[in-house]
Amino acid sequence: MPSKYRPQILGWFGDLDKGPHSLPLHDDRLIYVNDNYCAFIRQEHNDQIFYTCLYFVAIILLSILIVGMVIFIFGFDHKLSLIGIIGFITCCGSLNYAIPEFYQNAFSSLGNPIIFNRKTGKVYVNESYFFNFKILRHPKVFLQPKKRRIQEYDWNDMHGVIIHNFSRNALISTVLMVCEPGTHQVIDHVMLDPAQPGAGSFHVWCWINSFMVNYESADIDDGEYKTDEEAKFKEDMIEGEGWPEWMVEAFNATSLEELAAIKHKYNIKQ
Repeated sequence: MPSKYRPQILGWFGDLDKGPHSLPLHDDRLIYVNDNYCAFIRQEHNDQIFYTCLYFVAIILLSILIVGMVIFIFGFDHKLSLIGIIGFITCCGSLNYAIPEFYQNAFSSLGNPIIFNRKTGKVYVNESYFFNFKILRHPKVFLQPKKRRIQEYDWNDMHGVIIHNFSRNALISTVLMVCEPGTHQVIDHVMLDPAQPGAGSFHVWCWINSFMVNYESADIDDGEYKTDEEAKFKEDMIEGEGWPEWMVEAFNATSLEELAAIKHKYNIKQ
C-alpha cells in the first residue's frame, strides 16, 4: 500500500501515526528538554566522522571510475564503448549522490539540532543545505557547502514516514513530510532521525509525539543537558550557529500570542 503523502519519497517503507505513545525513549539524540521545548540532534559525532570518510573515499573511487569509463568510450570497440557510456552515466549519478552526503557530514555543525515547542506547536530547523531530499541538483550548490536553511514549521503540518536505505543492514530513517495545511501534498522534507537499525527511529518519533501532547511517557529529565542547564545547552549548541535571535527567544514561547509578540519585536513577518 503506497504512502498517502504525495509525492511519495524515495525508499518509502511506511507512514507513521501521530498521537501519544507509551514507549520510553532509548536514544541519546535527545540533548535538552524543558516544559516548553525539546531539542534532538540528528547526527552523532562518531557517525559524522565515519560517513565523512566513507563518502570521501566513494568520491575518489567514483572519480577514478568516471575517467576509466571515458577511456572505454573513446578507446575501444563499440561493445566496450556502450559499457563505458552506461558506466559513465551510473558513476555520474552516484557522484551526484555522494558529494552532497559528504558535504552534509563534513560541514554540518553540532549534530544539526531540531527544536520542538509544544506550547506553540512550532518546529525549528537550522541545518545543512544538503539535508534536502533532491535527487538532481544544480552544480552551483556544490560550491556552497556551508549553506544552511533556517526555518519555522507548524507541527500540525508535519507527518512522519519511515524510509529504507536498501542495504543488507536494513537501516531505516524517520522523515518529517511537511504538507500544505489540511492536505497530504508534500512541500518540504525534514530529516528527523537518520539511519538506524531496527525500531530505533520509531522510538524517537513516539517520544516527540508524546512530548507534544504532554503525555506522561515523555520524561523531561531524559536529555543530555538537565532541565536547569538551559543556559549551558544554548551556549554549547546554539550560540554561533546562525540561529536568529527571535527564533532562540521563540524556543521558550508559551503561547501563540507570546510568539506573535516576539516576532513583532524583531519585525518578523507572520
